[in-house]
Amino acid sequence: MTVTPEDHALLRRAIALAAEARAAGDPPFGSLLAAPDGTVLAEERNTTLTGRDITAHPELKLARWAARELEPAAAAAATMYTSCEPCGMCEPVIRLAGLRRVVFALSGAQLLDIRPPSGRPPVPQDGPALPDEVGPVVRGYYH
Repeated sequence: MTVTPEDHALLRRAIALAAEARAAGDPPFGSLLAAPDGTVLAEERNTTLTGRDITAHPELKLARWAARELEPAAAAAATMYTSCEPCGMCEPVIRLAGLRRVVFALSGAQLLDIRPPSGRPPVPQDGPALPDEVGPVVRGYYH
């Protein structure tokens, strides 16, 4: 799908939300959800620092809102506009919420060129450890 001048206008609002987040002392990220006619359904900005919640990314908050407040067809028709490409935490939640389109201003790769590395080492993960025991608990839940 092509990014339109209407998309640019909504992206500019997401960028303004990112500026609001930065002015409030949070990381500079903002997002909104819009209906197909361009009506803004909901807006969020990053509040990871001021809200003391490391998951308070605007994309995640909006995806949760959409899953809770919108009918599946309305969620599928909505577009998320966001100042930066959704991260690895937010992207699957956006998908689970049933949103079908995201338009972003800055790619994740471009962000990495601007932002210094976090310095946090990867967390080692071990497993699977007891698949035969957990299998019966999970099997049959997903149809």
